[in-house]
Amino acid sequence: MPTARERVRAEVTAEITAAARRQLAEVGAAALSLRAVAREVGMVSSAVYRYFPSRDDLLTRLILEGYDALGEAAEAADAPADPPRERWLAVCRAVRAWALAHPHEYALLYGSPVPGYSAPPDTVPAAARVGIALGGILRAAAFSGALPPGTGGRDPALVSDETAAVLGGDHPSIDDAVRVRALLAWSSLFGTISFELFGHLVGSVQDGDRYFDRAMTELAALLGL
Repeated sequence: MPTARERVRAEVTAEITAAARRQLAEVGAAALSLRAVAREVGMVSSAVYRYFPSRDDLLTRLILEGYDALGEAAEAADAPADPPRERWLAVCRAVRAWALAHPHEYALLYGSPVPGYSAPPDTVPAAARVGIALGGILRAAAFSGALPPGTGGRDPALVSDETAAVLGGDHPSIDDAVRVRALLAWSSLFGTISFELFGHLVGSVQDGDRYFDRAMTELAALLGL
């Protein structure tokens, strides 16, 4: 059980990150300021620095929380008993729904890089959660016999071993051709959402829901689901 000190620290940390998310909506990630966050929560700057020594530490926390929230939404939407195609569409819809509900947090994760900031390696596992969910669907399809046997070899220079492990792992039906299509589908999911969220589909798409479902269905077909 957490101590009283630990509970207080957790509460204050949550208050600071909540204020920082509001700052994202108002000024964007590049202008995020620990001093402004401190003013909003009624703390002196030196007190905030005890929780987050720098702006980059606060950004990293926001990024980790964003990736985890997005990953949780994707994982919660997946129903392993459903056919692979329906699982794929459900996860994709959940990712889009989270992005539309949290546009500023999505922009922090997939928008323009923040000048002077480089995300540390410990953000990678959280960032991979959606890919792992999609890769799990592909792997399940392979083991159920829904994918035809692969014919290609393995070229680590094409798709890294780490990415191959995420995108279904080892199975005779998952060769590099499938891995490339899976990586294309994964990136296309976020590209489609980004185009919608950042206004690039205005004038090109009339019904965003229908277009998204059609695009994700096409990607499912590309994967053989």
